[in-house]
Formats: sequence, structure tokens, C-alpha cells
Amino acid sequence: MAKRKSSQSVADTTVDVQEVQASSRPFWETNQHLILYILGGIAVVVMAWWGYKALIVEPQQKEAVSAVWQAQIQFDRDSFQLALENPGGGFEGFKAIADKYSNTPAGNSAKYYAGLCYLRLGDFDNAIAYLEDFDGEGELLPIMKYGLLGDCYSEKKEYDKALDNYKKATTAGENDVLVSYYLKKLGMLNEYQGNKDAAKEAYERLHRDFPNQSSSDWRDIEKYIYRAGGGQ
Repeated sequence: MAKRKSSQSVADTTVDVQEVQASSRPFWETNQHLILYILGGIAVVVMAWWGYKALIVEPQQKEAVSAVWQAQIQFDRDSFQLALENPGGGFEGFKAIADKYSNTPAGNSAKYYAGLCYLRLGDFDNAIAYLEDFDGEGELLPIMKYGLLGDCYSEKKEYDKALDNYKKATTAGENDVLVSYYLKKLGMLNEYQGNKDAAKEAYERLHRDFPNQSSSDWRDIEKYIYRAGGGQ
């Protein structure tokens, strides 16, 4: 794709597709430890709820508990198709759990996992369907939901929808790492689309509200602000 230029030097003011991709890689590629922490937290909550239901209220639902764990094992192995449909041992995958128990916490969490599996498999339409149906709560999951939807729409080159979801991700919670990450994505995609004012606004919020001297992204943000027309 052709590079965008201004009257400033090309080295300081050029945004191309390689830079957007390098600086806006999917969150799971650059923050795997945090992702595992988040998903582990989901699993603990789901298992506690299902454990109560299985042992006290509905013993027949013990199968569902085992199915979630079995699908989780395949997910951790990056076996996303198996996690979705056939995790082994005769257990159901995230897709069936999400559909069969859609009104339960376990079913809700399975929607998130199913959406993420489909995203990793490149099936963006199904990923969007499950993620949009997922009811994220707390400080982390709403950010993740909208950020992943932004990634799906970006992959589909539906950039207006991607920008809308990245923007929602930056206001859906207060986790510094996640919000900073999606602010940069919001800024770079806006800049790539030629929306310099919106890009500058995102960069300036990142620089102002989330200072982090140990982050190379944050240390470089003044360059992005200048490139988007700030400080002139």
C-alpha cells in the first residue's frame, strides 16, 4: 500500500502498512503472560460456579465441568479447532458449551473462548458472532472483548468498525496495560486512514494518562504525536 507523506521529512512522517502491523500486532502475540492470567481468572470463576451446580444442584452437569477443562487443555496447546469442536474423551468443545449453556456463566465464558479460537483460525465472521454475544464484566474482559472485535474487523478491512471497537476498548475499563495497547492501535489505524486529528487525540491521551518510562511504545509516542500534527 502506498505510503502517506507530509511536508516534513519522510523518515519522521511516514506511516505504512508494515509499521501498522508491527506496532499493532494482536494483543495475545505480545502479552501472552497477561492473557493466560486473564483466561486463568475466567476459568477459576467458571469452575467455582459449575462446581457448586454440579455437586449440589445438578449433579448431571458434572459433564459440562469436565468439558470446559478438556477444551481448555486443547486451547492451551493452540489446538483451536479441537478446543472448539472435539477436545477429546467424548467431551463437548467451547462451541457446543456456548450454545447449550448460553444463559450460564460457563456458557458465557465459552462464547469468549469460541470467539478467540475462531479469530486465531482466521474465521473472523464466526469470531465476531461469538464475541458480540459474550457478556464481558469487570475491568479486563470488556476491554478484551472490544479490542478483539477491533482486530476481527481490521482483518476484514472494515476499518470504520475496527476503529469504533478500538475506541470502545479504550473506555471500557481501567487496566493501564490494555488501555494503553488499544490507544496505540486506535491512533495508528486512524493515522493510517488519514484521520490525523483522531490519531493525535489517541496518542496524546496515551502519553498524558499512561506514562511508562520502561515502555518503548510510550517513549516513542512523542514521535507519533508530532507525525500526526501535534507540537507544530
